[in-house]
Amino acid sequence: MKRIGVILLAAGQGVRMKSGLPKVLHPLAGKPLFLHTLETALRIEPSAIAVIIGHGAEALRRAYSHGDVNWVIQEKQLGTGHAVLCAKEGFRDFQGDVVVLSGDVPLIREQTLKMMINIHRERKASLTLMTASLDVATGYGRILRDARGKIAGVVEERDATGAQKRIREVNAGVYVASPQFLFSALEQVKNHNQQGEYYLPDVVAIGLTREKEIATVHVDDPREMMGVNTREELAAMEKLFQERINRKWMDAGVTLKDPETTYIEEEVTIGKDTVIGPNSHLRGRTVIGERCQIDGSAYLTDTELDDDVHLLFSVVITSSRIASGAIVGPFAHLRPGTSLGRNVHIGNFVEVKQATIGDGTKANHLTYLGDVTIGRETNIGAGTITCNYDGFNKYRTSIGDRVQVGSDSTLVAPISLGDDVYVATATTVRHDVPAGALVFNERREAVREGWTERKRKKMKGSKS
Repeated sequence: MKRIGVILLAAGQGVRMKSGLPKVLHPLAGKPLFLHTLETALRIEPSAIAVIIGHGAEALRRAYSHGDVNWVIQEKQLGTGHAVLCAKEGFRDFQGDVVVLSGDVPLIREQTLKMMINIHRERKASLTLMTASLDVATGYGRILRDARGKIAGVVEERDATGAQKRIREVNAGVYVASPQFLFSALEQVKNHNQQGEYYLPDVVAIGLTREKEIATVHVDDPREMMGVNTREELAAMEKLFQERINRKWMDAGVTLKDPETTYIEEEVTIGKDTVIGPNSHLRGRTVIGERCQIDGSAYLTDTELDDDVHLLFSVVITSSRIASGAIVGPFAHLRPGTSLGRNVHIGNFVEVKQATIGDGTKANHLTYLGDVTIGRETNIGAGTITCNYDGFNKYRTSIGDRVQVGSDSTLVAPISLGDDVYVATATTVRHDVPAGALVFNERREAVREGWTERKRKKMKGSKS
């Protein structure tokens, strides 16, 4: 079976983005724009793949650190034809067909690429290009056809006549070609155009002159060939991606209360019968179990929720794991390294960081739990703080099972509280406490009767 190679064009700066960041590195659905196209290309199982890079070359390499890509530098950006020609050495002895893609067309589908390859081979074509019909074709090269409907050439918009600009069928910028034809034709391409660039579509005219078979594949959904050139187009593409992703999850049995305000990145997974409220963001490699309830305004990154977890309104959770039956929120913040056991309750204005919290433990109000291990069935009172940082180092706190920590308590790490310890209200604990003990600070409560009235008289007298 003939092999498949891929050339992905990702060298341009994207001047219309008005950014110091290369266009293809702008994030879309949580990852750089070009990675969407690259990952689609990898799914057709190419035996060779070259990514043409120029602006921001090192940043592109870092964005995809796998070893199955040949990075090819285009030192000077002289046009798409020149960019493809830069990959010639890597395909000198290649026996198969080469797919050429742009790094800014993230909606292209694996099925479409396979269909193009099949048609290319059935027609025994030297070159096959994708076309689409647009109501507004501004910015795209137009497909020229003869009286029999066969392709007669491609004209870029800058070089098109008025009549040619009214043509609705456009070049999508996706090609399948014999590498022998492709590179020999590119060596004949001239830069006699308004941009002074070497246009890749000019190989169509060269192929026709050589009487080669040039095929076209028309895609019914023009969104597959939509590129990103401006911030406005990037925002429109983000919306299309979200519609596609959200529809996928709703079809899989997930309820989205307001799909238009629910943002789910591509690598997120969600179990059936989970309900997600409005203004929720699920990012990175977040995994949501079945029957979870996310009330809304949640912001989750790289977080794992087991089945039947309930996130109340407005929580922020990063790189954490939450076991089944847990309830978190409202207005809670779980920072990296947090692990909550089954049926844990983390309440309003509680912040947790680098913490392991055992089954059934509760911290319902106004608490900071940092660098701490807490056992099962423990209750942390409102206003409790684990003092974990001395300005130089972080220290851990260990709290056992069934511990009762009274409100407004301060636990100064490093410290250990055994099982069944009772910490009295407003206690500062500086030393380890053995299991079953009561810990408290000595304070004498004093009451001065009539003090308020005397104070008021004194203050009134000082003003007269």
